[in-house]
Amino acid sequence: MDYEFKTIDRNNLGEVVYQNIAEALIKGALRPGARLKIRDLAQEMGTSVTPVRDAILRLVHEGALLLKSPRDIRVPVLHPDRYLEIRAIRLKLEGLAAERAAATADAADIKRLEMLISNNEEALSVRDFARATEINQVFHFELANIAAMPILRGILRNLWLQMGPVISAAYMEGGRTMIEHHYDVLDAIRIHDAQAAKQAIRDDILSGGDVILSSNVLSNEA
Repeated sequence: MDYEFKTIDRNNLGEVVYQNIAEALIKGALRPGARLKIRDLAQEMGTSVTPVRDAILRLVHEGALLLKSPRDIRVPVLHPDRYLEIRAIRLKLEGLAAERAAATADAADIKRLEMLISNNEEALSVRDFARATEINQVFHFELANIAAMPILRGILRNLWLQMGPVISAAYMEGGRTMIEHHYDVLDAIRIHDAQAAKQAIRDDILSGGDVILSSNVLSNEA
């Protein structure tokens, strides 16, 4: 496991530990099937095992981690049916975020989206897929931020606890397929075309989904 967890202070310890692990999942720093060890995480974050164990159990309850045994905690490998259900929800919710973002975006919002796409292209050009995956996630969440829909963003965050690892595992294979529709989203937002923005982000999710479904990152168990 290459991801470096941040050392944390003692204020609001349990929540900070939880957010630290959740962030790694959402950003795709942890891949499907990756094993997490409570003592190793506690040592890396400079805390006792109790808040780490509590955070792990909370993420298990949320479906983001799989507790096979107290000593075997893993990032789940999603079944295709579960992936397709989450994707269907994302199509609706992220479509709504893009639609609203197109109606409300100002020049600064558009500049941030341009920078994210540029940074993602740069990461892909040097094959830094970890950074590219993280930037991809930020782009998607930025639409909800621009739309000023914090409740929707919170729902997306919960979905991306499970989506982050899957997208990360397929990102290298997908390459520019994973971001080519981001330009369409940006173009639609520039001219405040809400329906075009909605369709563009849906196309992005479906295009990336084709890569995921054709790869070996999902479970093949019946």
